[in-house]
Amino acid sequence: MPVYESIKNADNKIVISAQNKDAVVFGWDKVLSALADKGAATIAIDGWYGIDYRKIAEALAKKVEEKGQKAVLIDATSLYVTREEIVAYNQPYVTDDPGFGKVNKVGVIQDVMKAEAIAALKAKLAAKTGDVTIVYGVGAAIAELADMIDVKCYVDNTHQKVQWDMWTGKLCTFGCTEPTQAYSWKEYNYSDYYMLKRQKDYMYGAMDYYVENYFEDDLVLIPRASYDEIMSTLVKYPIHEVKIFSPGPWGAYRYEQMDYGVEGLANNAWNKIAGPELRILIDFGGERSISMPMLNAMQYGKELVGELINARYPGLFPLDIWLDDGWHPTPQPAERISMPMHIHPSSKYVEDHFDEPLGRYETYYIAEAYEGANTWMGFKDDADIEEWERLCEQSQNITPIENWKDFIANWNSKEGDLYLIPPGTMHGHGGNQMVLEMDTNPSINGTEYSFFEYDFARPSWDDDAKTMTGKPLKMHLEHGRNMEKTRRESWVKDNLLSTPLVVKWTPDYFIDRYKTHSVMPYHVERIHFEKKAEYSTEGKFMHMFTPTVATKVTVRSKTNPALKAECDKFSTLVIPASFGDYEIINEEGGRVTCVIQRWKQG
Repeated sequence: MPVYESIKNADNKIVISAQNKDAVVFGWDKVLSALADKGAATIAIDGWYGIDYRKIAEALAKKVEEKGQKAVLIDATSLYVTREEIVAYNQPYVTDDPGFGKVNKVGVIQDVMKAEAIAALKAKLAAKTGDVTIVYGVGAAIAELADMIDVKCYVDNTHQKVQWDMWTGKLCTFGCTEPTQAYSWKEYNYSDYYMLKRQKDYMYGAMDYYVENYFEDDLVLIPRASYDEIMSTLVKYPIHEVKIFSPGPWGAYRYEQMDYGVEGLANNAWNKIAGPELRILIDFGGERSISMPMLNAMQYGKELVGELINARYPGLFPLDIWLDDGWHPTPQPAERISMPMHIHPSSKYVEDHFDEPLGRYETYYIAEAYEGANTWMGFKDDADIEEWERLCEQSQNITPIENWKDFIANWNSKEGDLYLIPPGTMHGHGGNQMVLEMDTNPSINGTEYSFFEYDFARPSWDDDAKTMTGKPLKMHLEHGRNMEKTRRESWVKDNLLSTPLVVKWTPDYFIDRYKTHSVMPYHVERIHFEKKAEYSTEGKFMHMFTPTVATKVTVRSKTNPALKAECDKFSTLVIPASFGDYEIINEEGGRVTCVIQRWKQG
């Protein structure tokens, strides 16, 4: 799936000590010179997938030799078993399921390394020769080598850049010096990612330097003390993430009127405005902002997501926010503007089938409604669900189901409507509306869990041709049948079409909360005001904060007003659980409505 980014107003402006700010080194040559100046006997350049380690190592070796020392390069890919052995190792996690895999819950990268190669390298590093040895590549600084390495660097990468390398066939994986052939995305999502993460978790405590290499010919060298202060400070502020946009067969065009600054996007099926797999930009007063994965902030999980969530789901960023575009300049048929008919799994289902910790519990908040705004949700009361399943099986999304509307209930939408979508509920955005889609996130790395049953047998989006001429989407009929709860129209009307109740009123602002269902783990609330409002995370609830009626607001701590961030309409701030009491200030005038997603228990 093609992805576009918008960095407009995405900087996180934080303040750290002058000492740690000034210790950060910017620029390719300056960073390499700084490392060469360390006079270290052994330097390790470890990190995530998608980094050109050889390029960095060879440039560092050149700097070392310019200082009159000999540099010896050792490629960490030599530590790994064969690609065939790695494929075999990953098979239990890739599984035979065509759509999903199983999480590698305990694996580390040493599992796919040769013990004898590690021992040989350790002995080689122990025999100090007077030369500078540079070990480079994923796993270059594993724990077994730690005592032999003088300077340990960790070079990070973002989720989107790794995905782009996978889609274009450029990604080198464990043990490969050239792009890995026949690499399954499930290998990354279900096994390699988790092994990489466990090595990164180790390196948080072991590294001497964190290195940003977001731009190919640029490096930022961040000493460990500076990095630790940056991250511990970041989670004291409301956090912006970099939005991502994705075209698709139900994509629409409201984004063109919103001035996001996205180039090359031909239509917008959705854009993700908050979640675990996005990147963040941090402006700490250096020469430029640095990029890193949002999930790095989960080092401070208790402060970010709250003590309860951090203990119950270690490492999991539990909430997602999407914005589903649905505006068209001319009327379109439902088969063009509707999402696929699909359902989501429960926590028990994802645990039993995929070893994931949390199911997907979704809501649609209608942020804007246009002519013909509508949502598909639930089966009609008289629908023959066995016949629906038979038709979906027969179709396989290749041949149309002409009477599909006879099965699925349709609801007219207006701004402010909230649809509760617990697992097993057939549903889909019906178009002609802007949907603030709020979900739980089942996966530490943001793996999507939607079970498609029917997508109108339409072509998918071909982003190279910029036309809907791709192959029809594949369905997940077995999982769909397993999770289908056969929720009917009348039950949906009584239980899932939610309305708000005022929970606090003052002359300056009021807060309302939507009625919920017992299985939904989070509340959806709104704050309405003209000039200023107040709220609190109570030290335990992370707030996913999205202005839907506004131009720009500022969220500011009441106890420390320096801790603040601005937020535009249809952008989300992640307000850490530890943030406490805060005020919201309208920066542009007019009436403001901000939607908040937050966990029920804390």
